[in-house]
Amino acid sequence: MSVRELVILGSSSAVPTKRRNHNGYFLRWDSSGILFDPGEGTQRQMRYAGLSAHDVTHMCVTHFHGDHCLGIPGIIQRMSRDQVAHPVPAAFPASGERFWRRLRNATAFADDSPTVGHPLHGAEPVVFTEDTFTVTAGRLQHRIDTYGYRLAEPDGWRMLPQRLAERGVSGPAVGRLRSQGVVLNDAGERVELTECAVPRRGHVFAFVMDTAPCPQAVRLAHDADLLVVESTYLEREAELAATYRHMTARQAGQVAAEAGVGTMVLTHISERYEPGDDARFLAEAGEVFSGDIVLARDLERIPVPRRREG
Repeated sequence: MSVRELVILGSSSAVPTKRRNHNGYFLRWDSSGILFDPGEGTQRQMRYAGLSAHDVTHMCVTHFHGDHCLGIPGIIQRMSRDQVAHPVPAAFPASGERFWRRLRNATAFADDSPTVGHPLHGAEPVVFTEDTFTVTAGRLQHRIDTYGYRLAEPDGWRMLPQRLAERGVSGPAVGRLRSQGVVLNDAGERVELTECAVPRRGHVFAFVMDTAPCPQAVRLAHDADLLVVESTYLEREAELAATYRHMTARQAGQVAAEAGVGTMVLTHISERYEPGDDARFLAEAGEVFSGDIVLARDLERIPVPRRREG
């Protein structure tokens, strides 16, 4: 049975705390595993989460501030040590390629890693195209070049058993109807897919990290079933957020509301906040967003919600 879930490996911002590691997010998507923004300590967090280097099939780096990338050397060296054989494309802003090279070769090790750099150019590049999903990127508004990511499953069809029975389509013919769009039933009658199925929108996951509120963040998150979004500050620090080009929880909620998101995960929490502030993040985002809100906690596993209709 396929699994689609997000594993929070770290949820702090620039400085890790006793309860929040530097950033790190692992998206298990069926047989694929996409590692987003591996900050310092990600390799150890993966051990705690029961994840291995072999689980990583893709890597996406939003930008090259340390809390989003200092775990890259450990991950790559672990892949070499564990003899990961499958290729692991790693996306990152092209303007930071010098940092990628430094991190990729940070220490002396037997470099057998299958990781291949994939520098991103332009405003909205296509990053990866696989059989079951496509990852695109969008340029955000931070202090250095930063990309957010959007993983989208192709739209498909939901078969209607009652209609299939009424039209005399069963067994292998159902699969042919789904793939070919038309079959002949046992009576020799032509049956079209639209008679026995309704459109099913594909699953969408979005990852919007360090940025000021901007239209591109909304585009990346459009109709996402699950959005991971930075909410570094509470509203009382809105001026700081603007200065450093980050978002408050309320601003993150506004992005999710404008984008029509199903569930949002608030993360990238400043070290200034204590456990007693957690409820305020949820409350401030909830002032403008009526969907489900989760405040990220390290090592938490969050199932990708079911596809929404429409």
